[in-house]
Amino acid sequence: MRVSRRGIVDPFIVMDVMEAARAAEAAGRHIIHMEVGQPGTPAPAGARAALARAMGADALGYTVALGLPDLRAGIAGLYRRWYGVDLDPARVVVTAGSSAAFLLAFSALFDAGERVGMGLPGYPSYRQILRALSLAPVDIPTTAATRFQPTPDLLAATPDLQGLIVASPGNPSGTMLGRAELAGLIGACADRDIAFVSDEIYHGIQYGPRAVSALEVGDDVYVINSFSKYFSMTGWRVGWMVVPEDHVRVIERLAQNMFICPPHASQVAALAALDCIEELEANCAVYAENRRLMLEGLPKAGFTTFAPPDGAFYIYADVSALTADSRAFAAEILAGAGVAVTPGLDFDPARGHTTLRFSYARATADIAEGLARLAGFMAQRKAG
Repeated sequence: MRVSRRGIVDPFIVMDVMEAARAAEAAGRHIIHMEVGQPGTPAPAGARAALARAMGADALGYTVALGLPDLRAGIAGLYRRWYGVDLDPARVVVTAGSSAAFLLAFSALFDAGERVGMGLPGYPSYRQILRALSLAPVDIPTTAATRFQPTPDLLAATPDLQGLIVASPGNPSGTMLGRAELAGLIGACADRDIAFVSDEIYHGIQYGPRAVSALEVGDDVYVINSFSKYFSMTGWRVGWMVVPEDHVRVIERLAQNMFICPPHASQVAALAALDCIEELEANCAVYAENRRLMLEGLPKAGFTTFAPPDGAFYIYADVSALTADSRAFAAEILAGAGVAVTPGLDFDPARGHTTLRFSYARATADIAEGLARLAGFMAQRKAG
């Protein structure tokens, strides 16, 4: 049967690494997972309890397409609490994970063939979703000198754009844009009528100054977030987006037809998760300790070149002194050390042959064990 050109997208390499790690575990090996950006903790206890109560009292059928009104109001309250932004809940759209939010955003903002810029290294699914929608992803290569974030100068050197997507904290780098940097990019986009999309799904996980939301700078932006990371609810597939007031109905009509509604059960749990602050902050304390161990342990193992992350739970390391084939190197590390890591090719197809991403989202004991294994493996590799 025929296959569309739009349907031919690249694989998400980290998922292939996860499968290789699963196969090793099925064969009896104990694998330390530093490949996947997934918290090792479950959804907050209060979220799970709320869903259990709802399952006994409610059919959990369709909700309205934009999401439960109470949840939309709760998310608006989060913006007051985190950023001091007074947000109208009517602008909040609950989605089936942030992936659905990207589909809705790109469908609402761009016509087939239009060009959307993104900084490299960056989240690979942006590119593949754009391609599947007959849009043109445009790479904007960044460097450690810009902390792997795009700048107005880099944007000015990129012609003929209709959109720009930024992520702060970024994946795979964990670096953040400050208010001035974010304002500079938003202003440069406004000057050229470029739609600005801000991926903020790692907000809440930061190790110094808090992350700045694009909504603190202006309202003429799309902001996308998720309950997956800070709220530790990856498999629940519930996220949200905030759009300008005059875009709400556009998004609603798309959501009605594409998804009908987000999962009702996940929305019930997400609403309760908004109040589980103590448990969620305890998770962040674990990430902070894991980050400390990584910043100490990776250089000792021989991974010395990276930008210390401001947020999220990743370190993106330059391994050009060790390999010219990050995919083969990751496979070698998995086989020799029993540690799963992600080749940089996922995040930068041109330069990712010489980079690796390390995730430290799991339990601290796992991170310590993984670092010890990496140190032993690299010492053996150097000696051999």
